[in-house]
Amino acid sequence: MNMAQTATKSKNALAGRTLWIPRMTYAGARMFAATFRSAGMDSRVVPPSDERTLELGGLHSSGEECYPQKVTLGDFLRIVYADDFDPARTAFFMPLAEGPCRFGQYAPYLRQVLAELGHGDVPVISPTSRNGYDGVGEHAPDLMRRAWRAIVIADILRKCMLKTRPYEIRRGDADAAYEAAMVIMEKILETPGLSMSQHMAAAVAGMMQCRDLFRRVPARYTRDRLLIGVVGEIFCRMNTFSNDNAIRKIEAHGGEAWLSDTTEWVWYTNWSQKFLIARDGRRLSLEMLMAVVKNKVQAGDEHKLLAPFAEDFVGYEEPHDIYEEVLKPAWPYLPADSALGEMVLTVGKSIYLQKKGADGIIDISPFSCMNGIVTEAVLPVLSREHEDLPVRNFYFDASTSNMERDLDIFMELAGAYHRRKSPVRRYPRCFEDSPEANILSVGGSVQRGE
Repeated sequence: MNMAQTATKSKNALAGRTLWIPRMTYAGARMFAATFRSAGMDSRVVPPSDERTLELGGLHSSGEECYPQKVTLGDFLRIVYADDFDPARTAFFMPLAEGPCRFGQYAPYLRQVLAELGHGDVPVISPTSRNGYDGVGEHAPDLMRRAWRAIVIADILRKCMLKTRPYEIRRGDADAAYEAAMVIMEKILETPGLSMSQHMAAAVAGMMQCRDLFRRVPARYTRDRLLIGVVGEIFCRMNTFSNDNAIRKIEAHGGEAWLSDTTEWVWYTNWSQKFLIARDGRRLSLEMLMAVVKNKVQAGDEHKLLAPFAEDFVGYEEPHDIYEEVLKPAWPYLPADSALGEMVLTVGKSIYLQKKGADGIIDISPFSCMNGIVTEAVLPVLSREHEDLPVRNFYFDASTSNMERDLDIFMELAGAYHRRKSPVRRYPRCFEDSPEANILSVGGSVQRGE
């Protein structure tokens, strides 16, 4: 197929169809769908997962696949089995990935299942540079850059919610602010015809509104809550259905969760791309130049979107340099030039969070996940070499998890570590000692090693 034919195929792949986005992260899926709508594509997020998800996912898989595959497949098949399903008006979005993780087989397997059901003509869109941004070719690269911004925005909004909800005075206020913030950003991200500069200006203005929504949540910020870093396999730690609302369970046990975000994976793949180019002797090449420029552009976009939250995120800063702050500290345990994927990020981010003052680390993975199995072997050594930092691996599948039971013990250990740890946690000013302390008083920072 020549370039003209490829462009025509890409242009027509989604004409008249609804593109369904998997719900890996709630905010991320909503922001992603809004971004596709800005390019004139009818894009929606799959409905929340339920028991029917697991029923259909299990019916059309062997049982040897990882849990996230079962969930994403089941969510898509609920749409296929719905009474109003129209194959001529449906498409599914499923990214591709390389490396050891089984995630790279999700899209091919979905295509296989659809073909077996007689719906082989339903497109499964997996846009990458290698396939000419299949399905969205006429809108790339602008759409890909807007999608990156959408991912950053979703991570920031989730971070705001997670640092507010444990301290809210009225239950539900932080979730309400989160929902309102997503509506604000959806309207901006789905607006068509904006130049890249106009798009960023509108996004930054919207993020300032979102920031103020969270600042207005009545909250009492105290230092007696334990900060728990949550790392692990990206889908399972992010998808609340897959992890049985693990973050809320941590909060119910007196914790505040610092959930590793989605963007860290992008920074890791960017580093990996540059590392491989240099390893192959192409350090001075057009390919390396393009990789460096892409990384710089993405970093610039992230910096602008984060700028309104500089005061709010004091003590909550994410790594600025993925190699220096995450991969390099993990090297003695899992060297990133030979160990690939989320296992390296899990180990490195655990060390990073310990230095930021975390009182414990929880690793969330699907049952039988290779990344989870490897990190479970490594984390006890890391713990011993970092002041006996409490660490705990939790595996999830369709059966009931033991998390509720084991959290009692884990939080006791985290509390003991909190009282003797040496890393000093930094706090935004909303944590100042005051009966009236709430998010309305921001700016500056407080350092206390409690």
